[in-house]
Amino acid sequence: MPNPALTALGYGPDDRVVIFHADDLGMCEATVTGCADLFAAGTLPSASVMMPCPWGPAAADLARQFPDADLGVHLTLTSEWPAYRWGPLSTRDPASGLLDAQGYLPATVEAVRAHADPDAVRAELHAQVSRALAWGIDASHVDAHMGAVAHPKFLPACLEVAQVHGALPMFPNLDEHGWRSHGLTAADAAQAAALTRELQRQGLPLVDHLVMLPLHEGGDHVPLIEELLLALPAGLTHFILHPARDTPELRAAAHDWAGRVANWRAFLDPRLPGVIRRSGVHVSSYRPLRALLRAAGST
Repeated sequence: MPNPALTALGYGPDDRVVIFHADDLGMCEATVTGCADLFAAGTLPSASVMMPCPWGPAAADLARQFPDADLGVHLTLTSEWPAYRWGPLSTRDPASGLLDAQGYLPATVEAVRAHADPDAVRAELHAQVSRALAWGIDASHVDAHMGAVAHPKFLPACLEVAQVHGALPMFPNLDEHGWRSHGLTAADAAQAAALTRELQRQGLPLVDHLVMLPLHEGGDHVPLIEELLLALPAGLTHFILHPARDTPELRAAAHDWAGRVANWRAFLDPRLPGVIRRSGVHVSSYRPLRALLRAAGST
């Protein structure tokens, strides 16, 4: 069945629409300058900011430098790097489940899902989006760092935060099998699939497919981008990359720095426009989808 959001935007049932989306903007300096390079080159339409991170303020500056860039909030409940950490914006209370023994956000998704209080998560997500708006980011969408909020305990809070702040939640159109492939138990996957069906019924624009450039290897990612684009089925694809300049800070902070640098280089490569053109995909962003959501809410 064609994605009704794409039909409303004028696309045909066989069209393949891609949102190239940079995760982790603001994690460190290399992500800010890396995304700025791609915004300037015109190859990156969309990105989301990690508001608790040290370079969040510099990431917010990009909203002023590049007003056409589609920015969202990368809802962050984990702090996964051993030597480069950040904490929650909303609390210092260990009872929230949002603090590890060092006083930072937990290092793993499993720890968040096991220990975080849903009400504390709701308050933290509101704090992150509120800060983005206060800093001048016109947040068109919210999505989840490491997929930590993609759990029945936290999904209602994620949807509430998006609705209150007028943003579109990046929500994948998954059945029970799809949710289980994202690490949920059978019972949790059944709940998540039921919520997905309810959102379909309500007409929320959903994402049909998720694709991510690899982080585990460097090298030339342009041929891989071409391979991924040619293989995409019809519908809306959220295409994830993690671009960052090659800097000493990035190498020291992130063990997957080579993949991030390869993502960045690929989206500056002069071959990329031809790859996209030959693939036949349409490139979009979250702004027109948010416009659909707001139009539906005003009727």
